[in-house]
Amino acid sequence: MIAIAVANGALREAWLLPRYGDPIARQISSVTLLVLFALYIGALFRIWPLASARLALAVGLAWLALTLVFEFGLGYFVSHLTLREMLAEYDLTSGRLWVLVPIWVAAAPYVFYSVQARR
Repeated sequence: MIAIAVANGALREAWLLPRYGDPIARQISSVTLLVLFALYIGALFRIWPLASARLALAVGLAWLALTLVFEFGLGYFVSHLTLREMLAEYDLTSGRLWVLVPIWVAAAPYVFYSVQARR
C-alpha cells in the first residue's frame, strides 16, 4: 500500500497540482487513493481471505497503526513538517479529505470480510 500511496502522491504533485491547485488536487488525490486501496485490498483478500471478523478487525487496526507511524514519521523526519502542519491534513472543515484514508485503511479489512462472509 505504501507503493500505491507514493505513486498516488507523485501523480498529485506532477499532474493534478499544476492543473487544479492545491486544495482540489489533494481532494482528488484522497478519493483516488481510497479507490486504489479498495481495489488492492479486495484483490489481496481474494488471494488470502480472512478467517474471522476478529482477524479482520486486528488487521485493520494494525494497518491503521502502521499507516499513522509511516505518515507522521515521514512527515517529521523526511519532510520536516510540524505536528500542526501534519494534523491540518485531517481537518474536514477546511476541505481536507485525507482523514478518510486512515479510516478506510482501518475499516476495509472488516468491510471486505463481511462481504466475503455473506457469499
